[in-house]
Amino acid sequence: MDTLLELLPRFLDLLHHPLIRVGDTAVTAWGLVYALLVVFVLLWVARRVQRWVSDGPLLRHRLDPSARHAAGALARYALLVIGLLVIVQTAGIDLTTFNVLAGAVGIGIGFGLQTVVSNFISGLIIMFERPIKIGDRIVVSGVEGNVIDIGARATTVLDNDNIAVIVPNSKFITEEVVNWKYNDNRVRFRIPVSVAYGSDARKVEQALLECASGNADVLADPAPAVRFLAFGDDGLQFELRAWSDTQVDRKGRLISSLNHAIYERFNADGIEFPFPQRDLHIKSGVLELRRAAPLGE
Repeated sequence: MDTLLELLPRFLDLLHHPLIRVGDTAVTAWGLVYALLVVFVLLWVARRVQRWVSDGPLLRHRLDPSARHAAGALARYALLVIGLLVIVQTAGIDLTTFNVLAGAVGIGIGFGLQTVVSNFISGLIIMFERPIKIGDRIVVSGVEGNVIDIGARATTVLDNDNIAVIVPNSKFITEEVVNWKYNDNRVRFRIPVSVAYGSDARKVEQALLECASGNADVLADPAPAVRFLAFGDDGLQFELRAWSDTQVDRKGRLISSLNHAIYERFNADGIEFPFPQRDLHIKSGVLELRRAAPLGE
């Protein structure tokens, strides 16, 4: 016990012994340990504050989930910046001695970390302007899926194969983004249909409307519609337009269901689908035709 009591003052002296000096500031082991411990506490508190702002009762009844998530993220970043400045000051480190270093770091950021900074700034713009929100169905850079998280650097998009795609935030600022749920969940689907020449156009229109009306995922308001688009090379071209607010995330399922119904209805009504047809015109000369010998002769 006496030995431990004798070593304790020496240990304390080592903790307070300057390791390095930055200008007039001495950095000690105790200062580093203190800073690390407080930083860990700050990170934990910042995470708890973000959850409290996002999921707490303060904003639950005032903002939608995406807005609460953005508010929580901004609160966390602000707390981290302010907390780190306070920790550095209380650790005895004079920030004015790092002016030259800060300038060098700024140059490094300007040249080497342009993408990181661009993504971070883009993340802040997304949180403020909210062109996309958590739960939106988007298409960007060939990626289609639901937004499940918007971070400071990147946004996570979950596609229909349950694969999470990490998209840099700058993509949402510099490229064209398709947001299927920006206004609401109602989306109009277009199903092209061709029938053979000689078919009753009004009968085709009525059959298509009944196929759409019989689908539980098709909205009655706005009502389905059929457009007679053109006289095609091989047949008459129609387009069935149907609205849905339940199959935005599974567009292929609704289109497949409607195609099945259309195929079965056309077969029942005797409406023929067109096949490619080509007419051969011989303007001059003689075309000699010969019958091929049967196989086996």
